[in-house]
Amino acid sequence: QVQLVESGGGLVQAGGSLRLSCAASGRTFRIYAMGWFRQAPGKEREFVTTIGSRYGTYYADSVKGRFTISRDNARNTVYLQMNSLKPEDTAVYYCAARPDPGTYSRDVRHYDYWGQGTQVTVSS
Repeated sequence: QVQLVESGGGLVQAGGSLRLSCAASGRTFRIYAMGWFRQAPGKEREFVTTIGSRYGTYYADSVKGRFTISRDNARNTVYLQMNSLKPEDTAVYYCAARPDPGTYSRDVRHYDYWGQGTQVTVSS
C-alpha cells in the first residue's frame, strides 16, 4: 500500500512558476513508477508526465519544455517543476503511482495509487 500526499499548488500569474511535491509512504518507493495527471473542470483527467524506476521521463506535448518531473528516492518524493505557466494549465493536479513494469503509461487506469490532488490556478 502506498499513500500519496501532494503539496505546492496555488494561484500564479501567467508566465510564472510553481513546484509541486508528492510525498509517498512506504519503503519501496524506488520501485514505483510515478506520474502526474491533471483534471480541469468539466474535463477528463489527463496525463501530464511520468518518471519510472526502470525508464526515464515522458511528457504530454502540451507541457513539454515547460514542466520537469524529478524524484528523490531518499526522500520518497516526486516533484513537478512547472515554468511558463499558462491559464490552460489550471486544474487539480494529482500524483499517481504504480509498480514499475518497465514501460511507461499515460493511462489513468494503469495507476494503482492516487493522491488527493492540489489545485493550480493560473490567472491571465
